[in-house]
Amino acid sequence: MDALLESYLVKDARQIVTPALLIYPKNVEQNIRITLGMVGSDPQRWRPHIKTAKLGAVMRQMIGQGIQNFKCATTLELLTACQMGAEDVLVAFAMTGANARRVVELAKQFPKTKVSVLVESAEQLAAWRDTAIGIFVDVNPGMNRTGVANDRIPEIVKICQASGAAFRGLHWYDGHISSGEPDERKAVAYKGYDRLMEIVKAVEAVGCIVGEVITSGTPVAPYAHSYSGFQNVNFVQRISPGTVVYNDTTSLKQLAGFGYQPAAVILATVISHPAADRITCDAGHKSVSADAGVPTCMVIGHPELTPLKPSEEHLPMEVAAGSAIPAIGDNLYLIPRHVCPSVNNFDEALMIVDGRVTGVEKVHARGHENPVLGAGAVRFWETDAQLRTAKP
Repeated sequence: MDALLESYLVKDARQIVTPALLIYPKNVEQNIRITLGMVGSDPQRWRPHIKTAKLGAVMRQMIGQGIQNFKCATTLELLTACQMGAEDVLVAFAMTGANARRVVELAKQFPKTKVSVLVESAEQLAAWRDTAIGIFVDVNPGMNRTGVANDRIPEIVKICQASGAAFRGLHWYDGHISSGEPDERKAVAYKGYDRLMEIVKAVEAVGCIVGEVITSGTPVAPYAHSYSGFQNVNFVQRISPGTVVYNDTTSLKQLAGFGYQPAAVILATVISHPAADRITCDAGHKSVSADAGVPTCMVIGHPELTPLKPSEEHLPMEVAAGSAIPAIGDNLYLIPRHVCPSVNNFDEALMIVDGRVTGVEKVHARGHENPVLGAGAVRFWETDAQLRTAKP
C-alpha cells in the first residue's frame, strides 16, 4: 500500500457518512512549527489568516504555540478568534455600514482583544472615528483587488492621526505572486518589499510612526524573513499565510521541500461506475471547492485516478488504462486543490489521530453571521405568527 495513503487511513471509515472533512491535528502541529521556522521561531512574526483554519480547536492549537496575532475576513471569523482568546485580530477586509458597526460591537464585547481594520480612503475612516479600533492602511501591491496607490498613503495616514484614530501600520497582501519557480517569486516579492520600504519612509517623513508592516501570503511566505530591508527596523514585520496550517495541492507545490503535510482531507465514497474507464464519488463542488479549477483535488495513493469536472455532489474520475478500478463503496481520500473554501463547505470536522476518530469539532467560522445580528440591528421583518394575526 502507498505509504502516504496508509498514514491517512481511518479505521472503520465505511461507518462514516461521506463526504466528510478530516483534520489531522499532528500534521497541523507540524505545519505550524514549519511556518514558525520561517520567521526565526518567533510567533510574534506570524499573523495567520484564519480564513483557512476556521475551527476553534485549530485556532487553540495555534495559540498554544504562542501565536496571538491573527487576520480574518468576516465578522464570524472575528467572533471566533475573540472567543478562542486571540490577543490581536486584524479584519483584513473593507468593512462599511452594518458590517463596520458589527466590528465595533464585537470589539466592545471582547475588550481584551485588540481589533483593527483596513482603510484605503478618508471616507472609510469615518466609520471608526471615536472607537478603539486600530487602523491599518491597505496598500495595493499590484494585485488590484483592494488597497490604495503609493502616493496617497502618507495623506491618508495623516488624516487618520488627525481624526484621533489609532494608526497601527501598513497591510501589503501580495497574493498575486503565486506562479513561477521559488527564485522567481522571491525576486518579485523583494521588488515589492523595496517599494513597500519607500512607502514606510514616506509615512515617517510626514511625522507618523509605522508600528507594524504585514506582508506575504502563502506563495511568498518564506521570503520576508530573509529580506534585508526588514532587518533592524523600527516596526514589527509579520507574514500572514493561512493556507499552510492545512495545505492543499497548490501550496504543497509552491512550498515544496519545507516538509509541509496535508492536514485537511476530504473522505469520499465511490458511488458509480458509469463507464469502463470512469468512476464517480460523492465529493462534488459542494464538498471540494472548484474555484481553483479542474482537477479540484488529488486522490491520495491513486495516481491512476484523474478527477474531472465536478457537479454539485458528483465528482467523476478517469481511470488510467490497465489500472484496477475501485469498487463501489470504496473510500477515497482527497487533498483539495484549494483547501480554504473546501473547509468552509462543512459544518463539522472529524479529528483523526493515529487512524482513529478522536472527536468531532464544529467548523466555528464557517460562512457568515446572522445578517441582522447585533445590538445595532434594526428589526425590519415580521414573523409568520405576526403575519397570520395581522388585521387586513
